[in-house]
Amino acid sequence: MKWMIIILIMMSLIGSMMWVMPTQRQKYQAALRMKAKNLGYQVQLERVTAPRAKGEMEAEARNMTAYRLLRIGLSNEQKNNFAAWQIFRVESIADTGLPEGWSWSHGEKTLSPAQLEILRDVIAEIPAGVFSIESNPAYIGIHWDEEGGEDMLEKLKTLLERFLEQAF
Repeated sequence: MKWMIIILIMMSLIGSMMWVMPTQRQKYQAALRMKAKNLGYQVQLERVTAPRAKGEMEAEARNMTAYRLLRIGLSNEQKNNFAAWQIFRVESIADTGLPEGWSWSHGEKTLSPAQLEILRDVIAEIPAGVFSIESNPAYIGIHWDEEGGEDMLEKLKTLLERFLEQAF
C-alpha cells in the first residue's frame, strides 16, 4: 500500500510539472516574438474589435498579437496633422478605396489616391493571417495570427516600412 501511495504522489508531481511546461505552439510564439523584437518590432497582446460586418448585429472582437514599428523623426507639425487610420479584414459598408473584404474602422476618406494605391498594393501581398493594419503618429502595425514564421515576419516588416517611408 505504501508503494501505491508513493507512485501516486510521484505521478501527481510529474503530471503537475508537465502541465506547466510550454507547448510547441508557445515555444514557437516565444521564439517568433523574440525575433520580432530583434527586428525592431514592439509586440503586444491585445483585444481588438473590428467594425460590424455586413449582416451582423455585433462587431467581432478577437485577442490578437500586435506587431508594431515605431515612427521616428516626425516633426511636431507632421504629428499634429497626421491622418490616423485602421482597416480590418472584414466586409462592411465603410470600404471606400479598399479591396473587397477590407473595411475602415476609422480614417476613411483621409488618405490621398496615391496613398490608397500603396495601401492596396500592400494588402495584395499581405498574408491571410493579418486581421488588421493600423497607422497613427506613433507607429504602423498589424494584428497577425503569427503563422508563417520568421520569413513572414521579415516580409511583413518590408511591407510596413513602405508606410514609414511615405509617412502615412
